[in-house]
Amino acid sequence: MNGNIAPDQETLRLTGYAHGGGCACKIPPGELEDVVRGLVGQANPNVLVGLDGGDDASAVLVGENLAVLSTADFFTPVVDDAYDWGRIAAANAISDIYAMGGRPISAINLVGWPRDVLPLELLTEVLRGGLEVAAEAGCPVTGGHSIDDPEPKYGMAVTGIADPGKLLRNDAAQPGLPITLTKPIGLGLLNNRHKQTGEVFPEAIATMVELNRDAAEAAVRHGFRAATDVTGFGLLGHLHKMCRASGVGAVIDRNAVPLVSGALEALRDGYISGGTRRNLDWVRPHLRPGPGVSEEDLLVLADAQTSGGLLVVGELPGYPVIGHTTEGAGIEVR
Repeated sequence: MNGNIAPDQETLRLTGYAHGGGCACKIPPGELEDVVRGLVGQANPNVLVGLDGGDDASAVLVGENLAVLSTADFFTPVVDDAYDWGRIAAANAISDIYAMGGRPISAINLVGWPRDVLPLELLTEVLRGGLEVAAEAGCPVTGGHSIDDPEPKYGMAVTGIADPGKLLRNDAAQPGLPITLTKPIGLGLLNNRHKQTGEVFPEAIATMVELNRDAAEAAVRHGFRAATDVTGFGLLGHLHKMCRASGVGAVIDRNAVPLVSGALEALRDGYISGGTRRNLDWVRPHLRPGPGVSEEDLLVLADAQTSGGLLVVGELPGYPVIGHTTEGAGIEVR
């Protein structure tokens, strides 16, 4: 705990106080779509991005060259270290703004805390981690809201701004373009292993706290139009949402998809979350696995990520191309 927490508090395992961890705790995508089916945002000509495309944040036009972006994201502990959990949750929430091609300008904390169970000093560490990452993003944290909650939860509501003509959207993908992934996947496997065993994976933590700022700025600079971030629905789930909204298909080369160190070992040892299995069940009807593609390959590609990278339609220098968009529908995995 970075030397700031009393020794008896260091033995507390935050992940043990939650039924799941990180973005794997999301309501399954199929269930969520059933809930919101038929719901629409208020009719307003200034709403550029609302509920329809399943984007990462909303976008509302407030000036000729200015759109305001709004998002919120929070989850239960994904790691046992309170400070690291705060950093990861903040990076994950702010990522929604980057995934839209925007710049975060303000955030407020969202907190649920079992105040009679966990020391409030741990909450201080969570908030300290969030403040540090928000400061790195140049995003002031200006307040928040907290409740007494049986499970610890933390995240942020974030406001951003963007050029309305340069938004990155779910529904803007065109066929015949490369698909770039800006962070390795497999984080869900390692987070699940951490929850069950207490093993710590520094590379996974470093990946989750890394901001998607540079990748987002590069995507906008190159004139790309379609992107999303890869979080709780896994690479396949988020790719499917983008392809469906855009009316395109995709081909993914599984061997080109980067994996965080230790992910394959965690897969081999069975550390597959329920969220990952639900992701694959949801997207499976839209998949065309090629020869030699195993169930384990598909589970890795459906792995529920927390604070993952950006999935960008376009070749982004310095990041791996993992496939391409196509005419038609569905996702072919080679």
